[in-house]
Amino acid sequence: MIRSTLVLLVVLVIYWLALSGYIHDRLLLTLGAISVVVVFLLVLRMKILDDETVPYFHGKVPAYFSWLLVEVAKANKAVVKTVLSPDMEISPQLITVPMPHKTDMGRVSFANSITLTPGTISVALQEDSILVHALLEEMTDMDGFAEMGARAGWAVSDPGVDLGRGGSG
Repeated sequence: MIRSTLVLLVVLVIYWLALSGYIHDRLLLTLGAISVVVVFLLVLRMKILDDETVPYFHGKVPAYFSWLLVEVAKANKAVVKTVLSPDMEISPQLITVPMPHKTDMGRVSFANSITLTPGTISVALQEDSILVHALLEEMTDMDGFAEMGARAGWAVSDPGVDLGRGGSG
């Protein structure tokens, strides 16, 4: 619990500093500190501070975010290439992607990873699948979704995911 508390405080401070960019203005730093404390107190009051809500203790999450950033860049390149082409041949698709995750954190991580990737968005989350809208047919590769799902589950230690598939880091 103490470790979760310290990690949450550090993550909130880093997140606020990264988004605001203000480190020289005392008023803004004070307001930032107040906002971090308010969020922290709300988390304590809600009694949701545990290893699932603060999964930053191990190297898995940064490794996953690094992998996801590369995937986002690749998808962004494909979307930009399509949008800037004179004929702009898009091929929108709705597909159902299997949901292997058992924990809420694993499910949310996978669905958010799909939505963060340009050209795809999680439309509906069912118990055993996600309805995904893809801008291009090339973005509907089930092996790619399986790898993303395995890596997302690996990053948050979801026991329902096949860690042998795509979870090697």
